[in-house]
Amino acid sequence: MLGGPAQNFPPTHSMPAASLQTFLEDIRLVSEARHQLVQAVRALVAQRFPGVEEALKYGGILFSAEGVTFGGVFVYKAHVSVEFGSGARIADAFGHLEGQGKGRRHLKLRGPEDLLDKQLAAYLPLALQAAKDERPAS
Repeated sequence: MLGGPAQNFPPTHSMPAASLQTFLEDIRLVSEARHQLVQAVRALVAQRFPGVEEALKYGGILFSAEGVTFGGVFVYKAHVSVEFGSGARIADAFGHLEGQGKGRRHLKLRGPEDLLDKQLAAYLPLALQAAKDERPAS
């Protein structure tokens, strides 16, 4: 369901639907293309991690699975960014991750083709594992 309408996306589990819906409608008012890209990212994450939780924070939507936050999607003027908080721990065999900071890395998506071209689906489990590895042992 790449870039499908919001009403076809499964409900979120950790945030009020009205808050998320308002956020998504605000994105749509600014750019239908970026709205569709955000929806495509959300659909891909939900497909890869059934039961994923979403939280509206830091101006974007954060994703959590298996008890750990592993990434998020953020909208910018010319692109959508999928950010991985522990991305520096990912061995980037595909060479698409951007960023030079101590921990974070991101993928810039400028169009729907970037979902496949930049292999987002392959990065998602790597991002989750990196976040789990960084979590302090209990």
